[in-house]
Amino acid sequence: MGKFTPIISILLAFFLVSFNTEKEETDFVFNSGEKLVYRIYYNWNFVWLPAGEINLEIKDEKDTYHIEVTGRTYSSYEWFYKVRDKYHSYIDKQTGLPKLYFRDVEEGDYRHFEKIVFDYENHKAISYTGKTRDDVKTTELNLEKNYYDMISSLYYLRNMNVDNFRKHGGKGFNLILDNEKYELSLRFSGDNNELKIKDSGTYNAFKAIADVIEGNVFKSGVQMNFWIANDSNNLPVLLESPLIVGSVKGILISASNLKYPFTAKIK
Repeated sequence: MGKFTPIISILLAFFLVSFNTEKEETDFVFNSGEKLVYRIYYNWNFVWLPAGEINLEIKDEKDTYHIEVTGRTYSSYEWFYKVRDKYHSYIDKQTGLPKLYFRDVEEGDYRHFEKIVFDYENHKAISYTGKTRDDVKTTELNLEKNYYDMISSLYYLRNMNVDNFRKHGGKGFNLILDNEKYELSLRFSGDNNELKIKDSGTYNAFKAIADVIEGNVFKSGVQMNFWIANDSNNLPVLLESPLIVGSVKGILISASNLKYPFTAKIK
């Protein structure tokens, strides 16, 4: 996994929570045309550097939502590390389950491709990973429960019942990443009724803490911290996490075409 990819993973991980939602298409908390932009900062020797942006957009394609996500570094940061990442996820409008997922990563000299074909009717997924789409390892995975890619989970599981999340104090979540299945957890950590975020705004929010996958990016015992806007849109407005080298944070800088009024933003 490259250095910048975990930043996107951090942003999306909150929404991988496997809440049991039974919403119809019209009950989803998002609309086609919704666009979100996050600015990513990297901390190096106590200095926070604006490293890049992540853009998320929903496109309507008949019976599916096509979710397009792009991550790229700012030109002022590319002397240190250049990123051009693209994600595509196609989710069923009725169930919210993923049908198809692509991840195409370009980070410095690092290249990585991932494709997942979800076949929930036959309870399996076919995962392809490699340096490029022409050189992949193929793995068949059993789907004994609902598993999501990083993108589809973000949009489907924004329909979570936050009151239940508070009541139970946490929940497990299921992820397919690079031919592997993971079961992690997320925990409720309290409310922040007036969260001030520089260059973003002041929010009525709540905090959540997520596990991470230990490896070449996260060391043992590391957790990710999220602050989620407390209204019907369920948008993360701030994230922070230490890495093996340095730390990272992301802030919401733009949200347009939301389905519900952004009432959690106080000013």
